[in-house]
Amino acid sequence: MQMLYNSDNFVVVQFDLPTEAGELTRGGYEIVDKTARREIFIEGAVAESFKLGVQALVDNEAAADGFDDFIETYALLAQQPLTLH
Repeated sequence: MQMLYNSDNFVVVQFDLPTEAGELTRGGYEIVDKTARREIFIEGAVAESFKLGVQALVDNEAAADGFDDFIETYALLAQQPLTLH
């Protein structure tokens, strides 16, 4: 687990899930919308699309301010209420 992004509105955490053999073959991203108090876990093709979109923002320094706007497009899919333990 590695925190990739933390702003006033969102937290993005990357998860690498080991298989029984200990290989890192699965993973995904948890996106927490602090304002809406909802979270979503994305994996597979959706996670790959998210990763490519973030990389495009990083590569285009002028668009770096758009991280929250980009993350919001995925956070809108969140249905799971945020529960604090």
